[in-house]
Amino acid sequence: MKAAIISVTKNGVAISEKIAVSLRNEHQCVQYVFEQYAGGNTVPFARLSDLIPEIFDRYEAIVFICACGITVRAVAPLISSKLTDPAVIAIDEQGKFAVSLLSGHIGRANALTLKIAGILKATPVITTATDIGKNFSPDSFALANKLHICETDMAKAVAAAVLNGEKIGIRSDYPVKNMPDCFSEKGDIGISISGDFSDSPFRKTLHLVPKNIAVGIGCKRGIAADMLEDLILGYLGKNNIPIWRVALVNTIDLKKDEAAICRFAEKYKLPLRFLSAEELMSVEGNFSSSEFVLKTTGADNVCERSACYGGAELLAPKYAGNGMTIAIAGLPVHIDFEQEIL
Repeated sequence: MKAAIISVTKNGVAISEKIAVSLRNEHQCVQYVFEQYAGGNTVPFARLSDLIPEIFDRYEAIVFICACGITVRAVAPLISSKLTDPAVIAIDEQGKFAVSLLSGHIGRANALTLKIAGILKATPVITTATDIGKNFSPDSFALANKLHICETDMAKAVAAAVLNGEKIGIRSDYPVKNMPDCFSEKGDIGISISGDFSDSPFRKTLHLVPKNIAVGIGCKRGIAADMLEDLILGYLGKNNIPIWRVALVNTIDLKKDEAAICRFAEKYKLPLRFLSAEELMSVEGNFSSSEFVLKTTGADNVCERSACYGGAELLAPKYAGNGMTIAIAGLPVHIDFEQEIL
């Protein structure tokens, strides 16, 4: 997670540094400090009203070390949707309380608040109803298990039903662990966990679809970014796979500086994994083979082998065009209701 930590006082800078140091192995933190107290690796700013609009869409989390009122007024004009807004957390200037203010579930503000509270030995303040009552939350469950929520309104309806003590139906195409008592096989309202988001087993169905698609890419040097994007989106569409199901992009490490691949991953906010020829050749399966590619890269196939790396199953084989190759694979899906948000 990329996080901005904003402090406006001298004591706030010390708290900011403590958080940044503690989180550096898990999160990329940038410290923004009021110009009077800036120094070292911090980024100075003069006015919050100028800073926040500039950085709001650049970070997955924004941590304010100041009063909640200042935080709310700073972000209020920029709030759009819990699906896209960054996590927003407010910490008082003494570091006694850490308050989850915005995007608690999907934005992971609640999880980050608990982590920061542990670092500061502060009291975490989380007000989402499902967390207070330790009830099932569709948002948190989907995030922890890498599931896409197809209907946000239905997710709210499921959460409300749980809070009201109603039984929720469930159907899953994948193995399920640690299912809570609020679920049953039948129900007026329920969740469907499946790659088929057209199936509606309940009168009111919330469709949760795994983000388990791995895309493997191979290409010649200097390929145009728009050509590569068109090829990937076209092949996904041909196989009825929406882009939001893609979990990561894989390719060979020789392509670390290939602009088209890097831009595609950045545009769609996808993890990009670079694999060595040895790692690719260790992948078991029946793949198409090219002597030219083997001689050039050390692996006889880049796109299929990279797509299947890590135990994924090949769903759509090598597709080539204009010096580019792509393959699509499905990663294993295991559903655990006690899975923590990472």
